[in-house]
This record gives sequence, structure tokens and C-alpha cells, in this order.
Amino acid sequence: MASPSAPGALAALLPAPVTVVAGHYGVGKTSFCLNLALQAARAGFRTVLADLDVVNPYFRATEYRAFLEEAGVEVVAPVFSERGSNLDVPSLNGAVVPAIQAAQAAPDRVRLIIDAGGDDAGATALGRFAPLIAAAPYQMLYVVNSRRLLTSSAPEAVGILREIEAKARLSATAVVSNAHLKEATDEDVVKQGLDMAAAVAREGGLPLLAYTVPPGLEMLPVAGEAQPFPLTVTVRAPWE
Repeated sequence: MASPSAPGALAALLPAPVTVVAGHYGVGKTSFCLNLALQAARAGFRTVLADLDVVNPYFRATEYRAFLEEAGVEVVAPVFSERGSNLDVPSLNGAVVPAIQAAQAAPDRVRLIIDAGGDDAGATALGRFAPLIAAAPYQMLYVVNSRRLLTSSAPEAVGILREIEAKARLSATAVVSNAHLKEATDEDVVKQGLDMAAAVAREGGLPLLAYTVPPGLEMLPVAGEAQPFPLTVTVRAPWE
């Protein structure tokens, strides 16, 4: 059987068996993870999405489990206490460690995407798995959104990146721009976000790999080495 083939931006975003997606609150990590996982599954990879978002109960990949599994994406997540406030650490390890090991054992056929949750608090959970993740090639994408507070300037975003790296005990490998205003996103919003993300990449010493675009804007010109990544599934808060 031929190995799966990742087209366009997907190949740049998922070159390794394990990809961590990190970023500050509200930058759109979970929407990005959902789309990344769905596209990987369509490309023929056995795709697993690990939900480590222990910070924000409103924007978690686990809430989309049925939708993802119907599309061929496996979902793994820790078991929370009945109060919903504390992680059951043994179940966290039991869910995620086998997923990491399975991806590393079949790097040509499996892609594990880890939704790391918001800022340094969410990164702490990720840090438990740092030695295992770092034992093989991995990708760690830092998602930025110029339309969100605390990440609207390059210095702020780079500062948060360093906090996340310290807590996660992993180094980011690339930047992704996810600037949007939901249905009001247009070419100007995407381009402004690209400018800011490019500054983050320069100051952080990282490549800018991709930028998300809504349906209808997929044909935006490539900005430098960054490639457009179509984002069609958007996570919404329960009150929207």
C-alpha cells in the first residue's frame, strides 16, 4: 500500500508523526486542530487528535468527538474528575502515551495532533509528555491571531511563546497565522494577520509556515514561504 500523501500546506504542517498545536487563549487553536485533523484523515493518514485543553471548557476538541470520529479521526482525551476541575493524572498518561508511541512507531502512516490548550497553564499538562515527544521528530506549531488581546503585537506574542515553551519543556518549530473575525474575515484581515505573524516568526527565530483562510479566499497569493490553509470548521462558544 502506498504511503499517504499530504497536499499543499498540510505537508508543511504535518511533516512529523507528532504535531503539537499551542497558543494563547482564544487564538483559534481548536478550530485549527479540527481542520488539520480532518484534512490529514482525508489525505489517508490514520489520524489521532489528543485533547489536552485543560484550561477552557468552552473550546475543546473533545466536544466534537462524534463529528470527528465519523470523519475517520480518532479522539483521545484525559478523564476529568466529577467536579470537572482536576485532571486524573493516571488516565491522562494512559490516554496520551500510547497515542504518541503509536504515531512514532508508524511515522509514514500515522499523524497525532495534540491540542495543547491555552498559555502556560495548558502547556503544563503537555510538559508531562515532553521527554517522550522529543525522543523522535516532532512539530510544534505556535498559532497567533492578531485580532486577540495579548497577542495583537509581536513582542506580546513572542513573550507568551517563551512562557509556553518553558512550561511545556518543548521548543516551537514554526508559526501559523490564524487571524480572523469569523464571518467578517476578509482579505484585509488575513493580510494584516500575516504581517503580525511574520514579525512574530522573525523575533522568535521561527519560520512562518501557513496562514488560515476562510472559504472563498483559498487562492490568496502565498506570502513568502507561508501557504494558505483553508479553515472551514469553526469552533463556537455555546452562547453563539
